[in-house]
Amino acid sequence: MDKSTATKTVRILIADDHTIFRDGLRRLLESEPEFDVIGEAADGGEAVQQARRLGPDVLLLDLAMPRVPGLDALRELTTDDSSTKIIILTAAIEKAQIVQALQAGAKGIILKESATQLLLKGIRSVMAGQYWVGRESVNDIVEYLKSTAAGAQADSQAKNFGLTKREMEILGTIVAGFTNKEIAKKFNLSEDTVKHHLTNIFDKVGVSSRLELALFAINQRLAEPVS
Repeated sequence: MDKSTATKTVRILIADDHTIFRDGLRRLLESEPEFDVIGEAADGGEAVQQARRLGPDVLLLDLAMPRVPGLDALRELTTDDSSTKIIILTAAIEKAQIVQALQAGAKGIILKESATQLLLKGIRSVMAGQYWVGRESVNDIVEYLKSTAAGAQADSQAKNFGLTKREMEILGTIVAGFTNKEIAKKFNLSEDTVKHHLTNIFDKVGVSSRLELALFAINQRLAEPVS
């Protein structure tokens, strides 16, 4: 199918300092009818300039780049009033960097070693309004959050999306990786009541899964400390 006949063409900007990698990724993406690579950047500063000039739907952003590191470019771009969805595409990333990237506004984290179909699925998921974290990274995030949740501080209490005090407490336990049974025990509630609270939270913040909710809470700095 020709790109011109596609229902929705996803315009993609690639930011990576390795020319061979950019060329290969461009060919891979443009073999898919709905993807159109509209530009490339070789460093973080150029990525910011190109993203502002071209307004892509998706920016695939490497972390380790010269001049302006990927995380700095991410933070700079997410202060703009832009609809560009930024996906970190990197060779390696620490658990703390995953959390920092999500807090800074990244919608996805994909390792360069990922299978092609996971990369494509990740882009499509982010375009559908979901967060995407490579399957192997999900458990790492949960474990990292469990280890740091006790010392974490919620940076923004004003913007709580209409959540009640109890819903905020439950949100904190979701981020820390609690099961419904563990949440019920912690707050002396029935599991049905916990499910009811979660349904309300999903509706208020506009997500459809526990993982999306946890990532949303990280991104918006909503998570309360739990133990």
